Amino acid sequence: MSTSPKQALLKEYALVAQALAAPARLMLLEQLAQSEAAVEVLARKTGLTVANASQHLQQLRRAGLVTSRRAGKAVIYRLQNSRSIALLGLLSEMAEANLAQVTDILDGLSGEATAPEPITRADLAERLAAGAVTLLDIRPEDEFAAGHIPGACNMTLADLDRLLPTLDPKAEVVAYCRGPYCIYAHQAVARLRQNGFNARRMQGGLPEWREDGRGVCTGQST
Repeated sequence: MSTSPKQALLKEYALVAQALAAPARLMLLEQLAQSEAAVEVLARKTGLTVANASQHLQQLRRAGLVTSRRAGKAVIYRLQNSRSIALLGLLSEMAEANLAQVTDILDGLSGEATAPEPITRADLAERLAAGAVTLLDIRPEDEFAAGHIPGACNMTLADLDRLLPTLDPKAEVVAYCRGPYCIYAHQAVARLRQNGFNARRMQGGLPEWREDGRGVCTGQST
């Protein structure tokens, strides 16, 4: 029995959906949204073995979500294009809107009955330009160095308690991290608010800020 054009088309669409149907592959896409990386680095970042990470990356490549190149003996992966970032965001939005368990998990991270509304990236850009906000990048140091929002201070969750006394208690504090699947900013905001700070997170993360066409810096915090 021959396959109709529609069946063939739907089969290809399903290939993309199947590639997203594993937490490990979503973690890999989240990492690649920060910057391109070698298989070994991606494995370490996601807690996978190199062999397992490679298998998942091959599935993502077959689905057209990532591409790769060789640099000496290393295989470097990157997102195929920015549409993968939009797709990850849409999945997150649908899950938050339709799955009660997702809402329960996120509410549990906030430590409050109702978490504060995130600030939009447009509003944050205005407040940064006015010098009216303290911005914290709650990602590992290497990800911050690869790209961050201008004016942000790198502060991991492990550093937060130690560095709280260095923050202006009267300033509004905004935290951001990797994007819709990252919970670092949620956790940082909860801890900041427990210590009396007026804190909230940015809507999205560094990849979404960059895709808006906004400026990004590289290098370590000064």
